[in-house]
Amino acid sequence: MRILYHPRLSFLFLALFCLSTAYGASAPNIALGPVSADLTLGKADDAISRLSTSLAADPADAEAHNLLCRVYYQEERWDDAIHECETAVKLVPMDSGYHLWLGRAYGEKADSIHSIKAYGLAKKVRDEFERAVQLDGENVDALSDLGDFYAAAPGIVGGGKKKAQGVAQALEQYGPAQAHQQKGRLAEKDKNYGLAETEFKSAVEASNHAADAWMSLASYYARRRQWDQMLEALHAGIDADAKAAKPHGPALVDAASLLSRNHQEPQLVIQLLKQYLDSPNQSADSPAFQVHSQLSRLLEQQGDHEGARQQIEAASALAHQYHPAAPRAAAAL
Repeated sequence: MRILYHPRLSFLFLALFCLSTAYGASAPNIALGPVSADLTLGKADDAISRLSTSLAADPADAEAHNLLCRVYYQEERWDDAIHECETAVKLVPMDSGYHLWLGRAYGEKADSIHSIKAYGLAKKVRDEFERAVQLDGENVDALSDLGDFYAAAPGIVGGGKKKAQGVAQALEQYGPAQAHQQKGRLAEKDKNYGLAETEFKSAVEASNHAADAWMSLASYYARRRQWDQMLEALHAGIDADAKAAKPHGPALVDAASLLSRNHQEPQLVIQLLKQYLDSPNQSADSPAFQVHSQLSRLLEQQGDHEGARQQIEAASALAHQYHPAAPRAAAAL
C-alpha cells in the first residue's frame, strides 16, 4: 500500500481530540495466485468467490483470510475486513504483513464511527502497527504507517512526536524517500513550512523522481493552498509516470483525486482516470471499481448521465457490494 499521506488517520485523531515471514507460517497456497491478480485489477467479486471456495476446503489457510481481508478493505467493509484479518493473525501470529493489514482495518473502522469507541480501536491500531515493525524492522509500509500514527495520534492512545521522529530515523536505511516524507509531515505539523517543503523535495530526489513522490509534494502544496506549485509538482509527477517502466499507474489516480478535491482542471481529471482504467499497470491500492465509481461521479457532475451510468455499471460488475462513503471535502493525500 502506498502511503502518500493518510487523511483518515488525521480525521480520526482530530475527532479523538474533540470528544513476513514468520515462525510457523504455513506453506503458500499456489491456488491463490489468481486472487492476487484479482486484487490488482479490482475484481472484488471474483476474488471473494475464489477465496470462499479455497477457505471452504481449508478454513485454516491464513493467507486466504488475509487476502479476503484485503478485498473487504478495498470495498470499505471494515467489520468484515477486521474479522478476516484477525483470523489470519490468530492462525499465523508472527507474520508482519498480517498485523499491518489488521491495523489498517482497525484504523478505518475507528475513523468511520466517530465516537468514544474509537479510542479503543486507535490503541489496537497502534498495537498492530508496532507488532508489524517488531516482526520485520525492514517492512517499509509498516514503518510508514506506524510513523503516520505516532505523528497524528494524541498521547492518550500512544502517539507522540519523538516516537514519530524515531520511526523516521529507522526509515532512512530502508526507505529514504519515505523517511523524508515522514520528516516533512512532522515539520509541517510544527508549522516549519520551509523545512517541510525541503523534506518533500528531498523525497522526490531520493525516489529518483518517482511519480508518487511528486504527488506527495503536490499534496503538500495543496494543503498550503499554493496552487501554482501544486500544479507544477503534479504535472511533473504525470510526466514521471509517463516515462516509468510501467506507465499509467496509480499515481494518475492520486493526481486526479488531488485535482478534483481542489477544483482544478476537471477535464484532465477525467482523462487521467480513463488512462488508468485502460492501463495494464493498475494497482490494488487503486482498485478499478473505486476508480469507475469516482469517474461516474465526475461525469454526472458534468451532465454526462449516460457516461456516468456506464461507469457505475462497470464498478458494480467488479464489486457489486461496494457502496462508497461520501468523499470528505477536506481530505488530502
